[in-house]
Amino acid sequence: MNDERTGESSGQAARGGSGVPLAEIEEDASELIFPDEFKDAETLLISEVHTLLKHHEKQNESQNEFQLPNEVFAKTLAYTERFSRFKKHETILAVRTHLITKKLHKFEIAALANLCPETAEEACALIPSLETRFEERELEAILTHIQSLISYDK
Repeated sequence: MNDERTGESSGQAARGGSGVPLAEIEEDASELIFPDEFKDAETLLISEVHTLLKHHEKQNESQNEFQLPNEVFAKTLAYTERFSRFKKHETILAVRTHLITKKLHKFEIAALANLCPETAEEACALIPSLETRFEERELEAILTHIQSLISYDK
């Protein structure tokens, strides 16, 4: 019996359409296959996490609550400080907006913005899903724009 929506037989649908039972399908970022619990989750850039943590830190200071940050907070803040590629809010917004317009998957948006590869070859090595979804010249244009935003951010 065929599923009218997908044209797959009921056996195919139970196996995810690929012949592999759904329970056996593993996540595969190179194919943009993620567990169901991430289906509606949003991704954040490291720079966005850093901004949120700094905001939280300032809120605590402004409430005149002297609290030493817990160890996890302090380590996370240090990590985001070290690996944040963009400092200005306007730049973070510009990067995210630019990448969203390119019809990238949310995983690809976060990976490109966090890793900032310089070439299409490097981007495809780090984010394999890009290789089948974009032409090299298209990727180069995206990366060139990100690099120009990094220059502006300094």
